[in-house]
Formats: sequence, C-alpha cells, structure tokens
Amino acid sequence: MGTGASGKTGGVDVRGAGVVVTGAGGGIGAALARRFAAEGARVVVNDLDPVRARAVAEETGSLAVPGDASTVVEEAREALGGTVDIWCANAGLGSPGDAFADEDVWAAAWDVNVMAHVRAARALLPDWLERGSGRFVSTVSAAGLLTMIGAAPYSVSKHGAYAFAEWLSLTYRHRGIDVHAICPQGVRTEMLTAAGSAGELVLAPTAIEPEAVADALLDAIAAGRFLVLPHPEVAGYYRHRASDPERWLAGMNHLQRTWESGTP
Repeated sequence: MGTGASGKTGGVDVRGAGVVVTGAGGGIGAALARRFAAEGARVVVNDLDPVRARAVAEETGSLAVPGDASTVVEEAREALGGTVDIWCANAGLGSPGDAFADEDVWAAAWDVNVMAHVRAARALLPDWLERGSGRFVSTVSAAGLLTMIGAAPYSVSKHGAYAFAEWLSLTYRHRGIDVHAICPQGVRTEMLTAAGSAGELVLAPTAIEPEAVADALLDAIAAGRFLVLPHPEVAGYYRHRASDPERWLAGMNHLQRTWESGTP
C-alpha cells in the first residue's frame, strides 16, 4: 500500500483534504468514506437516504450532506469550508433489464450513472482549473469496460460513465486535474444481491469486500493511475475484448445462454 499513518498516498497527502463521497450510505461509498477519514481527510458523506448518510458520518467523524448527488456540490463545498479537493462520484443505479426495459428505467440509469457525474464535474471544474488541482473519482464497474448480462441500462450507462471519466482525464490532466475510474466486478453490496441470478452466475464467485475497492483506489492514487482494477483479471478480459471481439462476444453469449437455461 502507498498509504499509512502519515495520511500520504505516494506523493499525495490526503490529510486535511476535502473529500466528498456520493452514495456513501453503504457499500463501496461507505468504504471509501471510512478509508479517507482514516487517512485524515475531511469527509462529506452524501446519500439519498439521510439516515444512512448520517450513520456513516457519525461512525467516521465526518459530515453528512444527504440529497441527490447531482445537486449537492455547493452544499458539500460549504460544509468543507469552501473547497472540495476530491470528489468521489460513487452513487449508482443497478438497473437490470434488457433493450425492452421501460423508458423511465433507461432514463434513470443514464441520469444517475452518467449525468450526475457530468453535473458534478461542471460545478467543480471552474474552481479546480483556477487553482490548478482537483481529483475526480468515478465509480464505474467492470460492466463499463466489458458488459453485464441481463442489465442493458446498467451496462450502457456505465460505458458512458467510463467514457466521461476518460474524456475528463485526457482533456484536463495537463491542467492539474487527476481522474480515476474504478472498475470492479462483483462487490459484496446490496447491488450484487439485487443483480439476482445473473449476479450469482457472473459476479458472486469472485466477489470482494467493499474495503478492497477502497484499497485499490488508494493504490491507484499513489501510482497516479487512471484505471482502478480491484479485480486484476479484468485487464486480461479487456485486452481479449479488444484483440478478438468475435471470440469475446461468443464467450459472453455462452454466459447468456447458460443464464437463460439455468444450468452451469
């Protein structure tokens, strides 16, 4: 690990940094909030559920700013005394369904998984660019690099989240803006449970704890690495997808057929 009691992550000192974690009432978000707080950062815990946000904030000695992740940038900035140093766009929507899912399912997935990131960046970037520093963390998913059976709105919107994070990085890294895209496979959270039988087939066998995702992010910050892969094997899948898409699609279709048949 690149961090320790000093609060330093490689050459990055997060002690006293103003950190906002959205969707932090549980799962990966709560693990990120705990980890940054343990490193000495000043953390704002955001969640749509005010009870859960306040519970994590009380546990970690942090500040709770409940509400829609798309609309709390100014309130979070004020809570931190005027400056946000690290924004963790972690709030997400699982959205199982296929291409025939209702329009409102698609709209909600796009709004939470993509547009909340866009809105946050739009509000944060002017200040970050003026002072020449800022860090944007996007919780994407391996589904944003690959795909996920049984979850078209989720997979497509997570591709959008990854593309936006990538665009932010290539556009602003020379102006002091650091961007990280976290792309885990299965993580033992409520979202994995909600994925049902598809999640059991594809994600559960290699599922990790949310704390391992927080560890992977801190390691990536230490290394100055954009792509955060809590499951290292995803790098191989990603290379395979790019080098031989027909074979990769055939393999994914085999998973789809296995899921449909209900047999291994």
